[in-house]
Amino acid sequence: MKTRDMNRDWIATAATLNSALPYLQRYDGAIVVIKLGGHAMGSDEAMESFARDVVLMRQVGVNPVVVHGGGPMINAMLDKLDIQSEFVNGKRVTDKATVEVVEMVLSGLVNKRIVQAINGQGGSAVGLSGKDAQLMICDQTDESLGFVGSPAEMNPKILHDLFAHDVIPVIAPLGAGRNGETFNVNGDTAAGAIASALKADRLLLLTDVSGVKNAAGDVVTELKAGQIREMTLDGTIAGGMIPKTETALDALHSGVRAVVILDGRAPNAVLLELYTEHGAGSLIRPD
Repeated sequence: MKTRDMNRDWIATAATLNSALPYLQRYDGAIVVIKLGGHAMGSDEAMESFARDVVLMRQVGVNPVVVHGGGPMINAMLDKLDIQSEFVNGKRVTDKATVEVVEMVLSGLVNKRIVQAINGQGGSAVGLSGKDAQLMICDQTDESLGFVGSPAEMNPKILHDLFAHDVIPVIAPLGAGRNGETFNVNGDTAAGAIASALKADRLLLLTDVSGVKNAAGDVVTELKAGQIREMTLDGTIAGGMIPKTETALDALHSGVRAVVILDGRAPNAVLLELYTEHGAGSLIRPD
């Protein structure tokens, strides 16, 4: 006969699962787009943890979509191939040679690593880019930047087809031009465009910071779109946070219910945000 004494850790685990019930019900059938970048892509351990979270989301009825970046990996490959880059106003010029490397790294090395991690945790993931099934048609952002694109037309049918078969899409931020070009797209921008096309319930932007901070340096856990605009005008929101909040505002304007900027370095950040009362970052809602 085997006996076992209940301990506090087990009881706490059961209580956590019990308290998650309203959130599990709330997100059943929801579409959640996750922009993966930064620390969560930096180690095998972090990738494994993220993949496990995504598989759990799918298991409890969420339709997750992963959109990833890969800047450091692109830079490393360009250096390895001795391809020199020019910069205009601090932005890399993406010429033909560079965009070929970008596609190779994003659609190949990075995308398949994420797909493999999710499948390794028992999920069913498929890797795509915005070029597949005309998911993301782009126009050139700025002629001086070369093959850098801005999403102009979205066709999310392929994603709905994958949801219907319990498949998790993993998307590299590349788009097709109207004349057969390949365009590199900013990862946050691509995630926002995909979330908008899907009218997603949530867009989660994983970063290496803890969220949107006020003038005192404290993370603000919930904001309205108007507050974001005010904080940007007065300089409270600055630097690298500006493009993320702009992505958030564009997504809200296009029908995404809420956007969260959260710390991807925190273990299980996505689960904390969706299935606990306190969340894990800055939740931005429409006015």
